[in-house]
Amino acid sequence: MAAKEIAVKKYVVKLSAEERERLNALIQSGKHPARKLTRARILLKADAGEAGEGWSDSQIAAALDTGLVTVARVRQQLVEEGFEAVLTPKRSPASARPRIFDGAGEAKLTALACSEPPKGRARWTLRLLEYIGRVSDNTIGRTLKKPP
Repeated sequence: MAAKEIAVKKYVVKLSAEERERLNALIQSGKHPARKLTRARILLKADAGEAGEGWSDSQIAAALDTGLVTVARVRQQLVEEGFEAVLTPKRSPASARPRIFDGAGEAKLTALACSEPPKGRARWTLRLLEYIGRVSDNTIGRTLKKPP
């Protein structure tokens, strides 16, 4: 437990009046992801500035029903990466699946779907397009449904 308290001293949160105002507005509107609201509340409780409460990690964790590690990581991220980084979720480019259709592929698919259907068919179906494109009918449907 002593190691956690030492970490608190290392990453001291000091928010400006503008940042506090922004966090309060974020919490009061309530129309944001729970993770973002929790992080905003952590920062407000951890603020050791003039207007802040300066709570310890254990007090914040108990009050907000979150873990000590979460509170410590939010403090650390604020100090190391800045205010915006704390509120913006990290997206790893490696975790996202590569796109099946690029711009040219989408254009070809759209052109094909707008062309004459194969012989014996009245119109193109998602199943027919799936067979030609070798991708699922869901992917084709989403691609064709996208606004121009």
